[in-house]
Amino acid sequence: MVSLFAGKPQSGVELACSSASPMRTYGVRSVVGTNESASMNRHHTVKLLLAVVLAGGPLTLLANGLRLVSQDGFASARGEAFVATADNPSAIYYNPAGITQLENNDLRGGIYGIYLDPSYRPPPSAPNSGNTYHIENKLAAVPQSFYTHTLESLPLSFGLGVYAPYGGNVSWPQDTGFRAVALKSSLQYLTLNPVVALKLAPNLSMGGGVMVNYANFDLEQGILRTQIPNANFFRFKGDGWSVGYNLGALWQPHEKVSIGASFRSTATVTLNGQTDIEQYPVIPTPQARSAQTDFTFPLTVVCGLSYRPTPKWNLEFDADYTDWSSFGVNTIHQATKPPGINQNIALVLNWQPSWMYEFGVTRYFDNGWHVSAGYVFNENSVPDANYTPLVADLDRHFFSVGAGRKGKRFDFDVAYQLGYGPTRTVTGSTPSTAGHIAGQTADGNYGFSSHAVMLTMGMHF
Repeated sequence: MVSLFAGKPQSGVELACSSASPMRTYGVRSVVGTNESASMNRHHTVKLLLAVVLAGGPLTLLANGLRLVSQDGFASARGEAFVATADNPSAIYYNPAGITQLENNDLRGGIYGIYLDPSYRPPPSAPNSGNTYHIENKLAAVPQSFYTHTLESLPLSFGLGVYAPYGGNVSWPQDTGFRAVALKSSLQYLTLNPVVALKLAPNLSMGGGVMVNYANFDLEQGILRTQIPNANFFRFKGDGWSVGYNLGALWQPHEKVSIGASFRSTATVTLNGQTDIEQYPVIPTPQARSAQTDFTFPLTVVCGLSYRPTPKWNLEFDADYTDWSSFGVNTIHQATKPPGINQNIALVLNWQPSWMYEFGVTRYFDNGWHVSAGYVFNENSVPDANYTPLVADLDRHFFSVGAGRKGKRFDFDVAYQLGYGPTRTVTGSTPSTAGHIAGQTADGNYGFSSHAVMLTMGMHF
């Protein structure tokens, strides 16, 4: 039997005969055991939940890397600078302490539609140098909904949010030159988030809740540089549940100043599924086997200050931290050993923590109308040595504008967001063993642009 994948772990997913050899993907950690019938029941439960709560809204997600920070039209128009304002039901996501500012019942929901266009140009030394490649699926829509209720007799407020804080759907053509490094991946992530908030004083509130998360993950990579003579691929697909929590605080030390902070915990989801492998002549036809992994989503911390020089103006600056180091060195565990390939497949990511810096301004008018503008700078999190085109990570700039109206019974907001990333040149990326054998790496020039529209509507009753 031919040993196709031998060598030391480097970066990405490892497929090896005697020791694992890497292939790039999102980070996961090992776990044992499987339950296919339970996985099937979870599929049906989640489909029903999506149909009832989100009214069948599409959940194919495209985001800035993996994280979706745009959860409300008003907040997005302000460049997501909302943690110290947090004055509508989407505060369940942005800062749960903020829901104490609301009265009676509030229902708010919307949809985030995005056109995302990462691009790739091979390095000058590549055989396909001079070509520019784009992902195949550029459009997506992500729904969200929030409900709050504030008690009349006690300083307590309750809320429930259903939203997608993470997601991704990337599929590259077969002829990019990094087929043996990465081909496609999809992450669908849904959070059910009940919260409670307490007004400790007229100018101080605290809040928190439980995050119940469902994740569905699909990854595919080529094994050779082309599909000829066979498809030759590795694929992992799995889904699972996790539980975390979120906290928030809102303090107004002065009538013109408000300070807010929020925290979202890590959440480790156990993904139960299967791998599919084809590699002629060792594995001449596709073989499927049960597999499992853990995927630890990062903690986030957001702090912000809102300054309101007059009741007509609201200016806010936020600093938003994500600890992506939870995506380190991890493992996919297969129930049985494939011919000529390791039973346990390592993934080497070594991502780094990163920051987003958000600034927003809103001008209010007497008739309930308001206009907003904002800016976000988003640092990259993936070092050159472990770069993966499945995320196509680079520094990004986002500019947004929006308008809306708040009425006695109904309100709405609409926002437009333009995203741009200066070209990032990746050099020295460590190829997976499959990539090394195929003579392929992730080196090259990556670009980014996006256009998004967010529409949100609310009702008070």
